[in-house]
Amino acid sequence: MPNSKTRIVIIGGGAAGLGLARKLARNKDHIVTLVDRNRTHFWKPLLHEVAAGALDPNLEEVGYGGHAARWGYRFYQGELDRIDRTAQTITTRPLLDDEGEVILDAQTLDYDYLVLAFGGVSNDFGTPGVREHALFLEHRAQADEFRKKLLNECLRVNDRRQRGETDATVDIAIVGGGATGVELSAELEQSARALRSYGLTNFDADALRLHLIEAGPRLLPALDEKLVQKVSDELTDLGVQLHTGTRVTEVLKDGVDTADDGFIPASMVLWAAGVRGEPDVPSLSDLELSNLDKFVTEPTLQSVTDPKIFAIGDCAHCVLPGEQRPVPPRAQSAHQMADHVARAITALESGKPAPQFEYKDHGSLVSLSHFATVGSLMGNLVGGRLAIEGRVARLAYQSLYRMHILQVHGPFRGTVQIITSFFSRAFKPRLKLH
Repeated sequence: MPNSKTRIVIIGGGAAGLGLARKLARNKDHIVTLVDRNRTHFWKPLLHEVAAGALDPNLEEVGYGGHAARWGYRFYQGELDRIDRTAQTITTRPLLDDEGEVILDAQTLDYDYLVLAFGGVSNDFGTPGVREHALFLEHRAQADEFRKKLLNECLRVNDRRQRGETDATVDIAIVGGGATGVELSAELEQSARALRSYGLTNFDADALRLHLIEAGPRLLPALDEKLVQKVSDELTDLGVQLHTGTRVTEVLKDGVDTADDGFIPASMVLWAAGVRGEPDVPSLSDLELSNLDKFVTEPTLQSVTDPKIFAIGDCAHCVLPGEQRPVPPRAQSAHQMADHVARAITALESGKPAPQFEYKDHGSLVSLSHFATVGSLMGNLVGGRLAIEGRVARLAYQSLYRMHILQVHGPFRGTVQIITSFFSRAFKPRLKLH
């Protein structure tokens, strides 16, 4: 007897995929399978705090296996290798351990609906040396790597200063003046000020020299110009050297070459400029892709090639009617897309057409660690656009993560998680140095 339940496979357990899996699994007529290369989920907008040592990721990560058991979907650890649209199957690559030995062989999963939600990667714009010499903040392992290298550099400079090299510095270049670059700059300055309390007695605030490099004319293009000026002034006061209108032409082992400001020395280079599809996306299927290797969708978020396949989050290229640019790759976009796909699949199961996705820009918020928070709110709540800063902005910024927790864990468990996280942060050391 054929299975009457709808088989839904979700590739990627990020902000969009994990919440969607929970929502769809509540329908007992669904068999939901979440596939992710990792065993745990961590909210990407917090990676800059992990990189700077300001947050212990073990306190905030979500284990896919436990989450799946709690909400009634299936979790499979693996990485997408191929989509067979004719057979309506996906094939995963063999799962390997750290030594390259096979843990699980390649698997084939059947689907009635497939949701692609595996995010994207930083756009290197073909710049020489980026992949060889730069660091990234695309997932937790990279944030952990950055933190370890940062600590090693700080220890070296502290030792050099102790031996009399009073002008020794840790030079870091951050390429990309969006939220990640700006927030990481502030977190690193905060960490530098705290290191003396953790045994690095010769590491003063001036031991860290930060360069924030942006090719565009100003930082944070999504924010009002007056707010951007406040952010720029705050970063400058903290000691961050801003390079706007500066294009990086090459990343080297000891710094970056630019077309405008010459060579900028750096022992660490963090690349946080732009978002594009993962390098192997073209080999996964014959689905239509944008020039940035993102899956091109209809306004319903269904692939223009196959209505049985949806794309959401950073891997999706969706231009809504009346718009010239695609929906921006932001956390709020991913959450809204996940909610929409849950409704769209329900409509399709009922024999109705999938509704059109409506993106609502709720504004942008940027936190400069403990120094300042600024942003703008948009929508019916404020009657348009409202610039905010200070404590109000800080509370709004904190609410973004709390909303994510509620979407992932549900109202009751989410509230418990929020309370637990608050007390854990309150009693844990300010910096994670291991």
